[in-house]
Amino acid sequence: MPIIPPGGTRDMRPEVLPPSLLTHFNDDFVRSCDLLEEYVERTALGILVDLGVESVLPATVDGVVDRLRLDAGAARVPVLWLLSLLADRGHLERAEGDTFLCPRPLPPQDPDEIRRRQEEHDPSALPSYDIAAFAAESYPTCLRGEVSGERALFAPQRLAHWSRYFNNANPLYAINNRLPAMAAADGGSVRSILELGGGLGSGGEALLGELRTRGRLDEVEQYRFTDISPVFLRRGQRALAAAAPDVPLVAGRLDIDKPLEEQGVEPASVDLLFAVNTVHVARDLGATLGDLFATLAPGGRLVMGEGIRPFAGQAIYSELVFLLLESFRNPVLHPDYRPAGSFLTPEQWTLALESAGFVDVELLPDITRVREHYPSFLVASVSARKA
Repeated sequence: MPIIPPGGTRDMRPEVLPPSLLTHFNDDFVRSCDLLEEYVERTALGILVDLGVESVLPATVDGVVDRLRLDAGAARVPVLWLLSLLADRGHLERAEGDTFLCPRPLPPQDPDEIRRRQEEHDPSALPSYDIAAFAAESYPTCLRGEVSGERALFAPQRLAHWSRYFNNANPLYAINNRLPAMAAADGGSVRSILELGGGLGSGGEALLGELRTRGRLDEVEQYRFTDISPVFLRRGQRALAAAAPDVPLVAGRLDIDKPLEEQGVEPASVDLLFAVNTVHVARDLGATLGDLFATLAPGGRLVMGEGIRPFAGQAIYSELVFLLLESFRNPVLHPDYRPAGSFLTPEQWTLALESAGFVDVELLPDITRVREHYPSFLVASVSARKA
């Protein structure tokens, strides 16, 4: 997301972002985003070379997987992403029939050079680089099917890395929390809050902080914090209890791929459903959204912080890490709003939510406007209401 859009002559942020967001998307933040995008591009080149992909081109994705003897289930989607990303950036070419070509030797590029620039610019963003680096190290073994992405990424020794990454001190992740927190605190009842996939607690910290800033914290009668991981759940509960000791907090394990009522959540009992980077990994998005709709009280809201794919089929740099996860890349598909795994476009989110019965779908900021100038703008709050 360069400050001056590609092909443009001036900064368009004041025209496409609401005034309340301009301080969050300031020059320092944009610079860090640009550096991370370049770091991921160089890292993707390194993965391609390590896998030996250059030696089997020209080929389709299936041809690459077959010739390199990769595990098709684990490798096909990440390989497609690697080839598409590098074709979009001019390192490869895409021919008819989705055949990828390598017209010239791939240039050696050092990702660590970009990391050093980030360290000089703003070291608080380095946790995002750490996550990308150890994911890249895992690509060969994961794509060969020797270890699952879940085991590689969430091994016990990685927990400290994730704790620094899913943290409001990391500006490149904190924006994922800040946008939905602002949207959730802006209106509607917060009497009963259920947070889904709360992880290590940074999303809830942002929400409670925003409610406190607006003088609304005493409106919360119950905050139910949930996650599927017992380890994340314990840490997140401690973080929220410390952040807002006066808020009535309960915590428990919850799986969004199973009916919530069977897990102790009564229908029509929640005023605010809050989730950061959670709902897009639902196994069956339509079924989960229908379940969330039933859980909300009339007039209740679902507010999500989500990575957004600006345009259909676009390979985006934030997919590097999470494409190793089966749940991320291989959900139940829907021809209209979920034609593939990973992140959804604004149009797909709107259709999915409206199909589940929601009304008043809003994105903060409006990606359909932002993307025309900044096609790498990848994060938004997605909110909708039960009439």
